[in-house]
Amino acid sequence: MKKYSKGMDKMKLMRTEDAVGQVLCHDITQIIKGVTKDAVFRKGHIITEEDIPVLLSVGKDHIYIWENNENMLHENDAAKILYDMCANEHMTPSEIKEGKIELIADCDGVLKIRRDALLKVNSLGEMMIASRHGDFPIRKGDKIAGTRIIPLVIEKEKMDRAEEVAGEEPIFSILPFKNKKAGIVTTGSEVKNGLIKDTFTPVLKDKLEEYACPVMGQTTPGDDRKQITADILNFIKEGADLVICSGGMSVDPDDRTPGAIKDTGADIVTYGAPVLPGAMLLLAYYKDGERTVPILGLPGCVMYAKRTVFDLILPRVMSDDPIRAEEIAAYGEGGLCLNCASCTFPNCGFGK
Repeated sequence: MKKYSKGMDKMKLMRTEDAVGQVLCHDITQIIKGVTKDAVFRKGHIITEEDIPVLLSVGKDHIYIWENNENMLHENDAAKILYDMCANEHMTPSEIKEGKIELIADCDGVLKIRRDALLKVNSLGEMMIASRHGDFPIRKGDKIAGTRIIPLVIEKEKMDRAEEVAGEEPIFSILPFKNKKAGIVTTGSEVKNGLIKDTFTPVLKDKLEEYACPVMGQTTPGDDRKQITADILNFIKEGADLVICSGGMSVDPDDRTPGAIKDTGADIVTYGAPVLPGAMLLLAYYKDGERTVPILGLPGCVMYAKRTVFDLILPRVMSDDPIRAEEIAAYGEGGLCLNCASCTFPNCGFGK
């Protein structure tokens, strides 16, 4: 028997007839011109008596097999451990193949990633986890991440170390979208007095519809700061899970929305965001007993730009994922939408 040198010292060469019960170290491919070129046996296959004639027929008088060692794990066994580190509820595994397992979403929601744990595991070497960006929407059936063990065999001790640095919580989780209803407060005297057509609300309704969020009502208080505040609080009293104030977000003297939202007593997370389009965003949370109701002040760009800051935060709002001020600040890198002629959001760099 011939063994590989360092790094492959758990693979050995042996006569095919003697290999029953052994584990293949690599795919065995059969090529028949004009008919097939495919693996007759996959890496990790346990050889049986019935397999011997097939192996001999493809010219394999000798094969490389994996030598059992209690301190080593085959790539597929290690891959299962890696999957368990990654997966939470609302996820299912793909078929394991060549030390690789993919995580598939089984519901719609927002992908959350423990980024520090992901980095620590990937820094160990000999294993990898590659994922989508976190804090973005996931749909049922979407691929979330792919994992792979790099060598054919890996030390158990290394997988133990991976479990240690990953921590007790899964690296990935999905926050399902909630059934919410929204109230819309459309500011501006020009809309209240019928001087211009309200083209903002149809855009909001379309975006909310993507998350099956009905609009329970709309008010047009003009630029009356007290009335804007009263309308927000009235929607919350009537059971709104989200209140959106459209327009009136600039620093012009007639733009009263930021002050009106502040007057509700809500906790202001941010007034302003390093995102274009959408720099004049206001995000606040209002405590209504045990409920926490997001209040959004949206600038006019949401009405005419295809993608804005609203598209970055809405999925998180719809999944009850609290947004912190530092997370808004982090949009500075990636917060510039390039307004591409053919929009591919969220499969682009905007917000990432």
